[in-house]
Amino acid sequence: MQEDFLHYLWKHKKIITTNLKTTKGNIITINKVGEHNHNAGPDFFNAQVSIGEQSWAGNLEIHIKSSDWYLHNHETDSNYDNVILHVVWEHDTEIFRKDNTEISTLELKHYVTQEALSNYQKLFSSTQKWINCENDFVSIPEFTISNWLERLYFERLERKANDIATVLKQSTNNWEAVLFKMLSKNFGLKVNGEAFASVANSFDFSIIRKQQSKLSSLEALVFGQAGLLEDDCQKVYYLELEKEYQFLKQKFGLSSQNVTPLQFFRLRPPNFPTIRLSQLANMYHVHQNVFSKVIEAKNLDDFYKLFTVETSKFWETHYTFNKESKALKKKLTKSFIDLLLINTIIPLKFSYAKQLGKSIDEEIIQLLHQIASEKNSIVNTFNSLKKVSKSALESQALLQLKTEYCDKNKCLQCAIGNSVLNKAH
Repeated sequence: MQEDFLHYLWKHKKIITTNLKTTKGNIITINKVGEHNHNAGPDFFNAQVSIGEQSWAGNLEIHIKSSDWYLHNHETDSNYDNVILHVVWEHDTEIFRKDNTEISTLELKHYVTQEALSNYQKLFSSTQKWINCENDFVSIPEFTISNWLERLYFERLERKANDIATVLKQSTNNWEAVLFKMLSKNFGLKVNGEAFASVANSFDFSIIRKQQSKLSSLEALVFGQAGLLEDDCQKVYYLELEKEYQFLKQKFGLSSQNVTPLQFFRLRPPNFPTIRLSQLANMYHVHQNVFSKVIEAKNLDDFYKLFTVETSKFWETHYTFNKESKALKKKLTKSFIDLLLINTIIPLKFSYAKQLGKSIDEEIIQLLHQIASEKNSIVNTFNSLKKVSKSALESQALLQLKTEYCDKNKCLQCAIGNSVLNKAH
């Protein structure tokens, strides 16, 4: 038995409320269950109950056993002076407030249906399942899943917005600098994301602004800071970048001391850091005000046009400095741009609108429904239970569902878990 289950039962009135009595035999009428408190203090604020002939308004505390009141030292805590009812699964002792007045107790185990208990035990019975509700997932109504996934997506987006707010503060409210840092991280993908982020954080964004007109300068800057200009290479292009980087290093007092080393191992050549850094540099060479263009863009075509950039000429015949390869223009692919939209652009647009006090939720929903669902182990496994991920909105929401609810056994705070608990046999 979890305390969370008792919270669920009380919050949603999933108990037999007829002939409800305290452990002393007084009739209880629930007028208002109160507001669920997820922070320190009593579990429910501003509850209203009638006990016998007396009406009470105040807070409510829930425990597995009555004696947990003393186990948690509530009798000495003034935050619990206003508790009007103690709701427990098992009553094993009388409890008293700090002023020694007794608190009425409701023992829940006498008022819960066998069906509710059976559903609860079934949901949490096996630790071998990928998710607790995997046997019931296929039978969950489409409407329930769709609505919950949309809520989960915006929950995930809010978390990203908080992270962006931190970066914005560190960047002295320069949105253009924030975008550069976020794009850099996402250009590095999972393997080199942190390394690319450390490169972007190793110099002031104003240097990008100053060098934007010259692609070779931008490449020298990012390659040099990433530690890619420290080899013995005699290619003309390499030597030019090396010379330019030494000039920039001296001019701007650059240091790459805190930059994370790049990885090439197990990467497909199109994702080599050399290729991605060249594309990133070219992005800022081609577009002078990337942030403004991102904010102005409204549909997928606008974004695809904005992000259709390629490498400099040298990288059309190379993946590394020393080894030549078959000539090929290396543009950002549609699938790569989709990842940028999902992980960088949409969270940034949402955060910017939020700062301005505007809502662009509908625009975001419309945009995400046009982007294909991501393919990863979590999304694929959910889809094997029931085909639920048709777009990027669902795939992002499923990541939130698995990591923040399923993995943490928060079924009682989940709409899908609630649907299983309410299932009639």
